[in-house]
Amino acid sequence: MYYSFSSPFLRGLPSLLLSSCRRRNFVATYSSMAAEKPRVGWIGTGVMGQAMCGHILSAGYSVTVFNRTLSKAQTLCDRGAIIADSPKSVAAESDIVFTIVGYPKDVREVIIGENGVLKGLKPGGTVVDMTTSEPSLAREIFDYAKQKGCESVDAPVSGGDKGAKAGTLAIFAGGEETVVERLKPLFDCMGKVTYMGGPGLGQCTKLGNQITIASTMVGLVEGMVYAHKAGLDVEMYIKAISTGAAGSRCLDLYADRILRRDFDPGFFVNHFVKDLGISLRECQQMGLSLPGLALAQQLYVSLKAHGEGNLGTQALVLALERLNNLQLPTIG
Repeated sequence: MYYSFSSPFLRGLPSLLLSSCRRRNFVATYSSMAAEKPRVGWIGTGVMGQAMCGHILSAGYSVTVFNRTLSKAQTLCDRGAIIADSPKSVAAESDIVFTIVGYPKDVREVIIGENGVLKGLKPGGTVVDMTTSEPSLAREIFDYAKQKGCESVDAPVSGGDKGAKAGTLAIFAGGEETVVERLKPLFDCMGKVTYMGGPGLGQCTKLGNQITIASTMVGLVEGMVYAHKAGLDVEMYIKAISTGAAGSRCLDLYADRILRRDFDPGFFVNHFVKDLGISLRECQQMGLSLPGLALAQQLYVSLKAHGEGNLGTQALVLALERLNNLQLPTIG
C-alpha cells in the first residue's frame, strides 16, 4: 500500500523530510550540470536501490525518489535527491524512472497501478524495472507503456550489495535495443549492461542467473559441512579450493561470511525464495525438469519456515546444519 503525505501515517517526520529536502536541493536540482542531463526518478531505496541511486546522484543527475518507508530515502535526500509522495509524482518530474522493489505485485502497483509511474510519465518517457520479476509482467508493462507513448525496459541485476555499492553490477536488459543504448550512460553508473533481446528477456536472463546461483550455493555449503565433518580446518579448506576449479564468485562473496556467522542480507532469503518460485513456474510452463533448482528452493523455503527470511542467502548453511545436527566453527 502506498500513502500520500496527507494521511495520518505520514504526518510528522516524513513531511519534514519532504520540506527539508526541497529546501536543501533547490539549487542542486536546477544547476546547469543537471539541466544538461535527463531528469531521473527512482522508486525503491532498499539495500540495493539506495546504493544504485547514489551512483546516479554522484554522476550529476537530478533525482526524484519515492520509497514506502520514507525515512529510508533520507540518505539520498541529504545527497541531493528530492522526495515525492507517490510513484506517479516521481514520474511527473522525470524523463526516466527506475524501479527496484520487492515482488511482482509491487512492480505492478508502482508501474501500472492507479498511482503508478505510467499514470504520470509524459509521452517519450522511459520506465526501467530493475526488480527480479516475471517475464510475462515485463512484456505486459512494455505493451502498456507503448500505448501511453512511452518506453519500457526490464533490467534486473546481479552482484548483490557489494556490487551495488561498488557500481559493478551485471545488468541484463530486455526491450528495444535503441532504448537500452540511450540508457547506457545511466547503466554505466551502476555496472555493466548487456542487451539480451526483446521485452522480458532481461528477466529470463536473471532467472537463469538465480538458478545457477541456487545450485552453486548448495554445493558451497555442502562442501563446507563435509569438510568440517571430515576433520578439516574449514577456513584452510576454503582457501585451498578457491584457487582451483571449485573457486567461484559465490565462494568469494559468502564463504567468509558463513564462517563468521555473518548473515546480514546482501540479498534477502525472502526475495531469493520469490525468485526461485518464479523460476520454477517458468520451468513448469516450459515443461522443464530442473531438480537442482527444486531442491535449493525447498531448502530456502525451510529457512522461511524457521523465521529466517530476512537473513541473507548465505544463511543456507543453517538449513544444512539442522539437517546434520552440527554447526560449523566460527572464525573472527
